[in-house]
This record gives sequence, C-alpha cells and structure tokens, in this order.
Amino acid sequence: MAVQDEEPDQVTGIARRLDAPVYGDVGEALDAGPLDLAYVFGPHDRMVDTCLALIERGIPFVVEKPGGTGPEDVARIRDAAAAAGVAATVPFVQRGGPVDDALSQAGAPTYQRSSFVAGPPERYHAAGCSWMLDPARSGGGCLVNLAPHFVDLFLQRSRARRVELVAANLSASLHGAGVEDHATLVLAGDDGSEAIIEVGYAFPVSPVQRYCSFTSAGDSGYVDVSTSGDVSFTHTAGGVTESNTIDVDSDPLYGVFARQVADTWADGFAGLPTLDDLADTMSLIWAAYGRSSIASLEVSHG
Repeated sequence: MAVQDEEPDQVTGIARRLDAPVYGDVGEALDAGPLDLAYVFGPHDRMVDTCLALIERGIPFVVEKPGGTGPEDVARIRDAAAAAGVAATVPFVQRGGPVDDALSQAGAPTYQRSSFVAGPPERYHAAGCSWMLDPARSGGGCLVNLAPHFVDLFLQRSRARRVELVAANLSASLHGAGVEDHATLVLAGDDGSEAIIEVGYAFPVSPVQRYCSFTSAGDSGYVDVSTSGDVSFTHTAGGVTESNTIDVDSDPLYGVFARQVADTWADGFAGLPTLDDLADTMSLIWAAYGRSSIASLEVSHG
C-alpha cells in the first residue's frame, strides 16, 4: 500500500492511519512495489497522466469525476483502458443510495429536479485543496464537482435514448472566486423527459454542511425529498401519500462504494459505474461550460 500526493505533507495523516509510505511522484509510487488497485483523486489536470500510467502497468483503478479537464481527457482514459483490458470504475456514489432509491419510487423520471448546495469555496483552502479553485487545474467549480452525480442519476433512470443540454447558467456572483459558485442545468431527453439540476458553493460554513432537495415525477407517482431527509411519495394509483425519512448525507456513501470496489475489483468492477458512464455524464457538464459567460473560467474544455 502507498499514498501519493504532489504535496506529500497534505496526506501524511492519511498515510499514518494506513501505515503506508508517502510519495510525491506517481512514478515513484508505482515503482515502489506491485499494486492490485489504485484510487485516482487529486488535481484534475493530472488525472489523465496518472490513469495512463496505471493502464500501462495493467493496474485496475477507481478514478474520481471529472477524469480530467475536458472531454478529450476522459476519452483518452476510456479508450486506453478498453484497448489494454484494464478495469476501471467511477465513484458515482449517489447511485443506489437513499436519495436514488427514494426517487425511483416514481418510476422512470419524466420530470426530475435535483438541488445540492454545499459550503463556500474557501473550505477548499482549509482542506489543503486550493487547486480546486484554480480552473486551469480543476476544470471548473461547483458544476464540475457536484453536478455529475445528479446528471448520472437522471441518465441511469431515464428512458430516453438521447439526453441533451438545453439550458445552462453559471455564476460566481456570491463569492467572486475564480470558479463558479452556482450553476443550473436543464437537460431534455428525446422521450420528452426533463431534468433541472442546481448546484452551488453558496451554503454558509455550518455544521449542517449543505442544502439539498429532490423531486421526481413518473408513471408511478411523485416523490419529494427534503433537505432534512423527509420523503413524501404520492402514488398515481389512488393518490395515497406515504412518508418516511432517509439519510441524505452523501459522505457515508463513499464508504459503501469502497466496499463495493473491494468486492468486485477481481471481477472487473461488475455492476459499478463505467468510464463510458463518466464520458456520457461529463459531455453534458462540459457542454454547459461551453455556454458559460463567466470570464474567470479560462480553462478550455475542448
């Protein structure tokens, strides 16, 4: 086991808990010993090179979204992994989670809305991840960081054969950082379905951490999930409403995903999100950046 970060001092605590050595260079970490599996996090502008190095050595890997800073990055990783027969997966952790399960009660989404507003940009400085606020390194702000989960949920549940971006608005007005702190997308499927996705870095620093809410309308009924986790499902048949409460905190979902990875890595991550799924999701995200008029977003997205 090994931990690698271009700023090794940032990960010494993690390495200590794992009783693992720390390396500042990817090549050094790979040369240190055989690896069965790798998790690729960190600056998005380094993801392509790291993934290609793993593929060259035949090491299965988990790569965090966005997989790079533009659509060509994900395509390179996907194509190289497929050609080499190296398995890879993506932590779209909302899949199969409490929110996904609740929304699925309505059936395939005809109209779906997801709102997920996290804390302010400065929390990344405190976490030692200042690169998240540099668009040349991160590829963007709240849109690239938060929205992929909810785009993926819609794509997975929708009956549409094709989903397109029909509207997008990005703003950095609240905090004036180098990346957007609020974004709204409207997606439309060729079956007439629609998804509205709102994400942001607009919530204050607070123990509450975030605001979130979700709705979905489908053949089976209408589901409403509040930021407190209260779920209301009204059946189409009979109009009866059922209520319950779920945990909408996304943090525990990463532990669930890590266990799924451990259970499936020897079988090529069977049943987990694929690089094709990542490419489909990120194509819509980067299309939204293509419509952005925010001058501070200077990174090219192909």
